Amino acid sequence: MSSTPAHLSGVTLPDGEHRDLWVHNGVISLDPVPDATTVFEGGYLVPGLVDAHCHVGIGPKGPVELAEAVAQAETDRDAGTLLVRDCGAPIDTRPLQERADLPRIVRAGRHLARPKRYIPYLADDVEDENDLPAKVAEQAAYGDGWVKLVGDWIDRSVGDLAPLWSDDVLRRAIATAHEHGARVTAHVFAENAIPGLLDAGIDCIEHGTGLTDETVEQMARQGTALVPTLINIENFPSFAASASKYPDYAAHMTDLYERGDATVAKAVEAGVRVYAGTDAGGGIEHGSLVREVAALHRVGMSAEQALGAASWSAREWLGYSALAHGAVADVVCYDEDPRKDLAALRHPRRIVLRGSVVA
Repeated sequence: MSSTPAHLSGVTLPDGEHRDLWVHNGVISLDPVPDATTVFEGGYLVPGLVDAHCHVGIGPKGPVELAEAVAQAETDRDAGTLLVRDCGAPIDTRPLQERADLPRIVRAGRHLARPKRYIPYLADDVEDENDLPAKVAEQAAYGDGWVKLVGDWIDRSVGDLAPLWSDDVLRRAIATAHEHGARVTAHVFAENAIPGLLDAGIDCIEHGTGLTDETVEQMARQGTALVPTLINIENFPSFAASASKYPDYAAHMTDLYERGDATVAKAVEAGVRVYAGTDAGGGIEHGSLVREVAALHRVGMSAEQALGAASWSAREWLGYSALAHGAVADVVCYDEDPRKDLAALRHPRRIVLRGSVVA
């Protein structure tokens, strides 16, 4: 990586104006910086991409060693993802935050779930649901302003997806997070857990395949965000096929998959704030954000909206600026206009991370 003063020239997004940007001491300047080296000119400058649902520290077989987590982060970075909201990790990835050559990671701490109601070894199990508020306080202190709940999962006693928490516990838990300055998000596949989460004031829903017309309207009214992870929903048929012991669950997952695009399209049309997240770290490979952007376009977002959901809009939602004077210099440079063809996102010409050009 290089940290010498740099100059970039091109069409900046989202405003579409041709600008000259200088980068020095990790930030963007709209004023010329002496002795800057021109590292890109003539194309398009996009605020660093954001994967709003990612798991640095999880692999296909569960928790990984820190060295593998570093490799995951490098893969995301090299695809243009410079900011990650890590939606739950079973290992401590804070050492990665100290490295200037890796994407910024906004950590949500560990998933909070009931025993045997989530993927083994990933969650912090809450034996008594009344302990959830205290557990939320712990994760709020441990994370970076986010707490991750498992809202529903298969309950083998009923053979189908079912909520993990009572409404009263959710209200107390989410209020506790807010008192500690943290936002809360939840993994939710089915219909029944969503009303309680929304009524409790949750800030974001992950996946959301069980959204109904009523809960979509409530999310839009309350300003609740949605990260649908469409490329992970593509795995629902395989989940159903592997659950022959639980036919109700298998049928439910198949139904959620078949109406998944239409469900997210309704949310987009209703004005729900939708952001791009891959759910990388388990069955999804890191570096897959462009696939998710294309999927958001498929369900009704314009190409520019879908790109914004993985760039400037998501950065603002997470508290990071775009291409402005004094802003953190996270820039991805493309020869072609990604608003006209999202496939251009697969071919970054230059990546500037924290003010340094990534070789």
